[in-house]
Amino acid sequence: MAAHIGLDPVNDINWITSQSPTPAELFADGKIDACLGLPPVPQELRARNIGHVVVNSAMDRPWSEYFCCMLAGNREFVRKYPIASKRVVRAVLKGVDFCAGDPVSAARRLVDGGFTPRYDYALQTLRDVPYDKWREYDPEDTLRFYALRLHDLGFVKSVPQKILAEGTDWRFFNELKRELKGSTGVFEGLDLSAIQASVSSHFGRQHARGRRLRGQD
Repeated sequence: MAAHIGLDPVNDINWITSQSPTPAELFADGKIDACLGLPPVPQELRARNIGHVVVNSAMDRPWSEYFCCMLAGNREFVRKYPIASKRVVRAVLKGVDFCAGDPVSAARRLVDGGFTPRYDYALQTLRDVPYDKWREYDPEDTLRFYALRLHDLGFVKSVPQKILAEGTDWRFFNELKRELKGSTGVFEGLDLSAIQASVSSHFGRQHARGRRLRGQD
């Protein structure tokens, strides 16, 4: 991102990594000039009237026009267990639709599940993140965009075309895009723990089956 606006990320920026105190704490104490924060860090700093947002990748172009996150899987596992792999992708996308369609319930479940203590921060994050855009964004364009940036900086040696050809497989995503078409909205009674248990159970059965096939059981 720094290189995109003409900065040299190696020579123009002094990067600080710290687990204790955290970058947010260092920033609040005036010991560093800026920090990279994921929720709930920005909400906490805003509540304390500390600093201001320089760039928000969920809202500012070009970053907001591409996926921020992607699923990656072990190539051999995906090849051996395509049903389990697709089921994981389906569960994630259903969860995304749930967050988009009913952020109030999703935020409550995050708090009830112990993932975060602050309901208000969770709800704000769910409303700020464009979860409903996953059907519109193109994952191949996203990977090409970031691969080109990283290649230009020398962070990766492979050109985007090679990375796309050898390291991507959009079959599950494209199939689920069609299967889940029109499923956005409020998911009444959606049990996220049941989805997780179902996926875990399926992975367990696939793994046990693989062990039997290899004669380990």
